[in-house]
Amino acid sequence: MMDQYYWRDTLSFLPELLLALLVLLIGFFVAKFLENLTYKMLRKARVNERLGNKNEKWTVEKIISKVVFFVVLILAFVLFFNILNLNSMAMPFVSMYSGLTGAFLNILKAGLILLFAWVLATVVKKVIQMAGNKLNLNKYVSKTGMDANPADQAKWTDTAANVAYYLIFLLFIPAVLNALGIDGLSGPFEGMLASFFNFIPKLVSAALVFFIGWFVAKLVRNLLEKFLQSAGADRLAERLNISSFFEGTSLSKVVGIIAFILIMIPVSITALEILDLDGISGPAVGMLNDILAMLPKIAIAIILILVGIVAARWVKDIVVSLLEKMGVNSIFGKMGFKSGAGSAPSFASLLGTVVQVIIILLFVVEALQLLELEFMVTLATGIFAYLPSVIAAIIILAVGFWLANMAEQLVGSVMSHSSGTPHVLRYVAKYAILAFAFFMALDQLGIAASIINSAFILILGGVALAFGLAFGLGGREHASRYLSKMEKSLQNAEVSKENYKAEKESIKESLKESFKPEQAKEQSLRGFNAHVDEVNPANSVRPVDEGFNTPSPDEVHPYDEVPPNEGSSFNKDAHDSWNSTKPKDDPFRP
Repeated sequence: MMDQYYWRDTLSFLPELLLALLVLLIGFFVAKFLENLTYKMLRKARVNERLGNKNEKWTVEKIISKVVFFVVLILAFVLFFNILNLNSMAMPFVSMYSGLTGAFLNILKAGLILLFAWVLATVVKKVIQMAGNKLNLNKYVSKTGMDANPADQAKWTDTAANVAYYLIFLLFIPAVLNALGIDGLSGPFEGMLASFFNFIPKLVSAALVFFIGWFVAKLVRNLLEKFLQSAGADRLAERLNISSFFEGTSLSKVVGIIAFILIMIPVSITALEILDLDGISGPAVGMLNDILAMLPKIAIAIILILVGIVAARWVKDIVVSLLEKMGVNSIFGKMGFKSGAGSAPSFASLLGTVVQVIIILLFVVEALQLLELEFMVTLATGIFAYLPSVIAAIIILAVGFWLANMAEQLVGSVMSHSSGTPHVLRYVAKYAILAFAFFMALDQLGIAASIINSAFILILGGVALAFGLAFGLGGREHASRYLSKMEKSLQNAEVSKENYKAEKESIKESLKESFKPEQAKEQSLRGFNAHVDEVNPANSVRPVDEGFNTPSPDEVHPYDEVPPNEGSSFNKDAHDSWNSTKPKDDPFRP
């Protein structure tokens, strides 16, 4: 009886089982068919290539087709369990299918949005490329000078098309994320896109302002250059001898560039303020405002320096001309300093250059003071404060050399050995004066003043102590022999009264000739720096003694002779003979 009920229930359940198996089998074939269909469609659309997937084993087409297969197969299993009334087993599949169905619908919606975005982006890209080729935008790009290579110029249209292509995709990304239900990403992305699109009008406005300002600045620069060239500004710069400062360019072009910069600075400030980027525009605007505030001071400082250069050259020409007419070159020549040999400048030219440099430095210091560069002003002020000491030291050395040479000539002409060779006292007199002048110059410069003073005192004290010890202690015999040798040397020395008288007359005559203006050639206004030739003594006016050599009634001549009060002339032969007696190894030989 029980077996009968069992077989009856089994036979009654058999049709449902067969139907469920048939549904499952049909669902499997349908899932397989849809998988293949989806794969072929995606393959034909080249989705994998467009997305840039390089994985050949798991391509995008395979993944999507497998997802379609399992979705349909799960649906078949749900129907299979429902037909068999196995609800407890069907519920998990129903829940999973519901989730997959919702996700599939969301994915389908996102896919449709992406498909529309792709179609729109492709159309826009093609339109931009066609418009660029039709309008020949590459030609306009080459005119701006941005790119001279034709191969690179052709990329500008493609670059613009690609930018528009991907920009359209960016616009549709928030809609795709919303379709997928990913609110955590869609919210920030929407905010970013909103900020970007809000910034685009500011960017366009700033670019427009900058472009218009650049165009106006370039136009003003060209007009100003042409005006200054026609007005003769470049010729004026050549007349003022300042054209060398604009090597490779001209004064008109420099002024045009300055005008261009002056216009572009406020234009840049306005463009940055339109962008409203506090992190970038704030410091940049502050810097440009500081530069704009400094420009008047910089302009005045440059003008001041240029005026100083022009004034310094003018003063140099006047000083050189005045010194040459006063016979400064001749005075230094008679002092034993040779100048103007070959291409070397004369002493008047050197002094004029020194005056020029000092005047320029004074104007530079004033310009630095105007620019409020305190460190540079302090440094320059210290240098100027030290210049008087340097000039005084140079004068002391020059006078020392002159006196040393004069003493050497005087002693050498008066005292000589019986053999005719110069006496050693001429070198003693010369180098004693040079040492004294050297110590005075170092003391004037303030270089280790205490050491210099101590060394000078020690040298003098040492010499005095040496003489004292020689005469006061056991060296008396040696000192006696030395003094006897010196006495014999002095006895053998011949003192020529005629040479002394001639030397005195020569020194007086040379001093009078040195301070008498030279009869130089006429020079043009541009010839102030030329060397002045010394006047031939044979053509010079014979000076007349106007009482310079007239002795006073109570004057006693060293040789009990009174020089006659008559005219005298410069004895060039005697002067040359005195110079020829100087040893060749003398380092201070003129």
